[in-house]
Amino acid sequence: MSLEKSQALFERSKKVAPGGVHSPVRAFLSVGGSPIFFQQGKGAKLIDEDGNSYTDYCMSWGALALGHAHPKVIPAIQSQVALGTHYGTPTKLDVQLAEMALEQIKPFEKIRFVNSGTEAVMTAIRLARGLTKKDKIIKVDGAYHGHVDSLLVNAGSGLVTQGQSSSIGVTKALVQDTLVVPYNNTEALEVAFKEYGDQIAAIILEPILANSGLFEFDKKYLERCRELCDANSSLLIFDEVITGFRVNAGGSMRKYSIQPDMATYGKILGGGMPMGAIASFSKFLDGLAPTGKVYQAGTLSGNPVTMTAGIAGLKVMKDDKFYEHTEKLGSVLDAELEKVKKTAKTPFSYRRIGSIFWIVPGVSELPTGPNDIPAVAAETYRKVYHQLLEKGVYLSPSVYEVAFISLAHTEDDMKYLAKCIGEL
Repeated sequence: MSLEKSQALFERSKKVAPGGVHSPVRAFLSVGGSPIFFQQGKGAKLIDEDGNSYTDYCMSWGALALGHAHPKVIPAIQSQVALGTHYGTPTKLDVQLAEMALEQIKPFEKIRFVNSGTEAVMTAIRLARGLTKKDKIIKVDGAYHGHVDSLLVNAGSGLVTQGQSSSIGVTKALVQDTLVVPYNNTEALEVAFKEYGDQIAAIILEPILANSGLFEFDKKYLERCRELCDANSSLLIFDEVITGFRVNAGGSMRKYSIQPDMATYGKILGGGMPMGAIASFSKFLDGLAPTGKVYQAGTLSGNPVTMTAGIAGLKVMKDDKFYEHTEKLGSVLDAELEKVKKTAKTPFSYRRIGSIFWIVPGVSELPTGPNDIPAVAAETYRKVYHQLLEKGVYLSPSVYEVAFISLAHTEDDMKYLAKCIGEL
């Protein structure tokens, strides 16, 4: 497999962009080698600048529920582009997408469109602090909520710790109000609220951790989060940027029957275009300007091209039975991987939640939490990743990232993926 053009582009790009990329994981530092530069996506396939074709399971980090260049989404985008790419005004389109989204994520009553998951989380945190008049936020160690300064935080050595910045440039003052608790540890939650209950504005968590491996909380843990927030006049925020509109039509809050006060969205909701959103009840979301005193604004928020793509995408997901299709394919992948696991040269473990899955090579037993992923898994992934590329399989270039099944994938894709993993 020749990658000469990609390698040449990477050398050019390093001269004009930090590390040659515009988002860190794309640099292939976790897997080695040079990143691949792509020129086209169609259905479940990606084609690189050298003409190599791959079946894509990264799917733009989960944003492409329908696959690449869906034939009902692209014409809709093209029609809107002909009318203008952006007006900086309200449009009928943002009303339509808001109504469609809220229909699926009831009982939420209102939604504010922004431009990325990070921006949505930033807004949710500011709103929670503004509404409660409290400063502290609880986050789970190992969870990722975008590059918001106050959430770029690692845990210390205690059960409940004030965060330690995980990036230079983030000041101690910005993270001092972030409390970090271990994954799935109810005792830590109890301690946090016992010590800081009157200062805690919100808990923010991914109901399904999907940025440091793939992990589910115990339902009792989520229920305890809800109870503690209620008892202490704190807000519960679900970060559903990855899981929203993916694990089912109503997201994780419907899957686990736990109602947060707010939720953040992105990825799928944009129909393949840049998108973020925060949804909540009127009594909370009306705290945002212009009706409230918590300021948030965005020149490109509600961009008509993104709104058009989102409308078309949600409609296709419903009409083409996205959840039924991906669950069927997921079951095929489960069965095929179980077969090859017995004879695979390289041991691996595997977890799937709906259309999200995670393959961990080098270990036969799944890690128990985001901070328990062993070094051997990363080392093995680094070795096998390029073998999979040679076989025409494109996964996320990091063992800590998950993979996705789209509407464009087929049963044959699932069987081939399992076959390739069994041959590693």
